[in-house]
Amino acid sequence: MLRLLWGAFALACGVAQVFAGSPAPAGEGGGTPMRFEWRREGPADACGSNCRVWVSAIGYITADTPREFEAFAKDPNVRGAVIALDSDGGSVLGTLALGRMIRSLDMITTIGHSTPLPPTLSDGRRAALSPDASCESMCAFLLLAGTRRYVPPEAKVLVHQIWLGKKRRQALESSYSAEELNVVQRDIGRLAQYTMEMGGGADLLEVALRIPPWEPLYRLSGEELHRMHLSTVDMLFEKAPARAQSVNAATVATVGRPGDN
Repeated sequence: MLRLLWGAFALACGVAQVFAGSPAPAGEGGGTPMRFEWRREGPADACGSNCRVWVSAIGYITADTPREFEAFAKDPNVRGAVIALDSDGGSVLGTLALGRMIRSLDMITTIGHSTPLPPTLSDGRRAALSPDASCESMCAFLLLAGTRRYVPPEAKVLVHQIWLGKKRRQALESSYSAEELNVVQRDIGRLAQYTMEMGGGADLLEVALRIPPWEPLYRLSGEELHRMHLSTVDMLFEKAPARAQSVNAATVATVGRPGDN
């Protein structure tokens, strides 16, 4: 019980850091902020008139990510679309807001990296969707947002405790204020409530709370992914929505600011 309570404290301290709107530092696996882009399966001569379309979401989640996704989602084709995640996590509150938007749009979540293919005269957004991708930290909770969720066997879902960014490198030596303790009561409940809203298993939180920031992230097994309801279907693109065939180069859009910190 004490171990679980300490884990809850650690996770909530991380929530305190991102509550202030601070994104993951670029030097700590942050890369670039998440960007949303339409991608179409290719090459065209391989899929013909049945080329699939999806939304690529690559990068870490910031406090601004939900706003940028809201602008992207003005395209009506977003509703019911597949969104492929390749992210090392980021803002807790940003993730919760973004996840609720994804759920409201009845989207399908998966893990995948979109590798651009050589552009054609008619379409410059052709890509191959590779399962060689990872969904780390808060990305696992974003994965829960899909009304259907598919994790390829090759993809990695990794979890750990979320910690105060400024104290992560000296987590054991640092002290924690009463204000940070107060956050425990407020924000750990937000994350637990979100997990239940999305139909996730409570053991997802329990497993994440076991892994302190000074240890390697824990990779969830295939059995755990199904038990925690992070993967709920056995195949992506089970049906080709008629809507997908109507997306053309004019509707392909990118939202996000590459240099946003």
